[in-house]
Amino acid sequence: MRERGFTFIEVLVVVAIIGILALFSYPGIQNALTVRSLENEAKNVLTTFQRAKFQAARVKLNHRVRFEDFSGRWVYFIEQEFTDGTWHEVPGFMRNSVRARYTVTVNLPSPEDGAPGKTAVFSPFGSVLNFDPSLLFNISLQDSRLTAKGQPGIRNLYVYGGGSIRYEKAS
Repeated sequence: MRERGFTFIEVLVVVAIIGILALFSYPGIQNALTVRSLENEAKNVLTTFQRAKFQAARVKLNHRVRFEDFSGRWVYFIEQEFTDGTWHEVPGFMRNSVRARYTVTVNLPSPEDGAPGKTAVFSPFGSVLNFDPSLLFNISLQDSRLTAKGQPGIRNLYVYGGGSIRYEKAS
């Protein structure tokens, strides 16, 4: 009577086939992860804008999203304006930063109170108080690895005077 099972050679052949398939699928998986990472980063910025806008309407006070450049790394957070004209970070909203591997362009005006960085100020009605039609209110994130492969490697967020925010992929 013969024993049932796999020989060592059969196991090696199956492992080799799985290894070859994994080797060929790795670039596609890596590319998908790169795209997803850029998408998530841009959507985190979008969510921060939306949170500031809704928070301003909820508590009936001006709110702003402020971007600061710390040695080439952009940090962004939400601040609230108090009745005396001072701005303070909103408790419960964490500071976020854009990963250093992305090239970030911030086309927003500087704060009127002299604070460092760039801001978009939302009123309790949802509109952008510091909107300037001559300035393209946008944040651009670029991943050069995707652009080098001919894929859409830029994500743009446009902020409009009425308070709407548009998200777009660009190459």
